[in-house]
Amino acid sequence: MVFITTQSINAEILRQQRMAKEIANEQAKVSSGQKINQPSDNPQDWVQISLVGRQQSINQAWQSNLTFAESRATKASTNLNDINNLMTRVTDLLVTSTSTGDGSPGREAVAQELEGIRATINELLNQKDYQGQPVFDETTTVNVPVGMGISVESVPTRQSVAENAVGTKSLDDVLADAIAAVKTGTADDRSAALNDARTALDHVIVAQSLQGVRSQRLENIGDRLSSQSLALTERRSGLADTDLTETITTLQNKLITLEAAQAAFARINRQSLFDLIS
Repeated sequence: MVFITTQSINAEILRQQRMAKEIANEQAKVSSGQKINQPSDNPQDWVQISLVGRQQSINQAWQSNLTFAESRATKASTNLNDINNLMTRVTDLLVTSTSTGDGSPGREAVAQELEGIRATINELLNQKDYQGQPVFDETTTVNVPVGMGISVESVPTRQSVAENAVGTKSLDDVLADAIAAVKTGTADDRSAALNDARTALDHVIVAQSLQGVRSQRLENIGDRLSSQSLALTERRSGLADTDLTETITTLQNKLITLEAAQAAFARINRQSLFDLIS
């Protein structure tokens, strides 16, 4: 009889120890905010959390690439807009040159301003950003990976903007002809230079439109990546985050049960040996 009672007491001690461990686990869930702190807590969900975490890391890499692509696209759009404004100014200057006499100070001022515009446009076309990256790609576009099997171009090539603006003429050729027409050309030369300048301006406008398409695609991809990121975060939260209401209720119930068991155990231990064997 004494052996049986001692065995029961040992079993109760083990039960209370297990209950104390469970309470400690529930307290850890509350303090950490995570209901799974180690694989043994829930092996299946732990695997799912690991897979979601890996996809989140991949998503972050894609979003980082997208940010880089968007920064390049923004700079390219800015430069194209500046070139547009400068080419518009070129057409205005060529119109002004028709109302000034040959060799007049006004004609010379127009020529000097055109030379300044030519230099500025060349600088814009060959400019590099703060990282040393060309604003416009050279010869071939650089595709940026922004998703599974998805790579996009963020900027045009310098050649596509600068060359073949008017037939085989580059923007620089058009500007050189305009300067020559203003300085030493005839009225017909200036008229031809004005027509070429307007055509070159249309060429720049087309380049701007294409860049707008690129920027819009990047924006759409950004929206999709943000949605994916939100879905992954919600999925991970559902798997890993502690339901505080449920966990606290469970914790309180286990604490009450443990306290009651400990009180009963203490009363039993206060009994005499005679009480145990009687």
